[in-house]
Amino acid sequence: MLAAVSAARRQRGRSRLGAAAKEYAALGWPCVPGAHPLVGGDRACSCDRIGCPDPGGHPVTAAWQIQATTEPDRIKRWWADDPRANVILPTGRVFDVFDVPAAAGEMALARIAERYAGPGPTSPVGPVAVIGARRHLFFVATRGAPEDEDEWWSCHLDCSPETIDDSPGLRWHCRDSYVVAPPSTLPAGDVSWVRPPDRTPLPDPVRVLEILSDCCEAVG
Repeated sequence: MLAAVSAARRQRGRSRLGAAAKEYAALGWPCVPGAHPLVGGDRACSCDRIGCPDPGGHPVTAAWQIQATTEPDRIKRWWADDPRANVILPTGRVFDVFDVPAAAGEMALARIAERYAGPGPTSPVGPVAVIGARRHLFFVATRGAPEDEDEWWSCHLDCSPETIDDSPGLRWHCRDSYVVAPPSTLPAGDVSWVRPPDRTPLPDPVRVLEILSDCCEAVG
């Protein structure tokens, strides 16, 4: 009986991944299947990479930038073939993502709530996700391809630099990068929404970056 209940829960969790991918596509957010962590055995990740440094935290194919899509039928086929696949969202297309330590993210949310409570300027915070108790992901409007190439840098697996020097722990996922989206699962914990996305315009990245930089510096 317990085994049957556990299997049913796993199946619901897998179904949620494909459903979430279709919801992101409906928002105009391209997505692509990711790997997923393995429990037990001699590998930590479903990919073929021996000693994968980021189990479940990357696309299943190197062609992810070309394959990412909002096409419902293709998304349906992908998650029918592998219901356990995590959901990968490319950045630098519809949105960028600021990725910060959880302590800095919580501080930023508290400061924003206090600063923008009541009548006045619109809060600069948009969708926010958490990865276990370790990282916060702040979704902002993309800067696209700025004229000054020194104004941007990409952050993803095997990419350098890992963080912005004057903002300890802050990563800016933009062009040529991606993030793992809810309700994916990673060894560090489940990815879930603190503030789920809707059709509200995404906030200005410069306003959000200013707050996050201060909070990253404060928590060190």
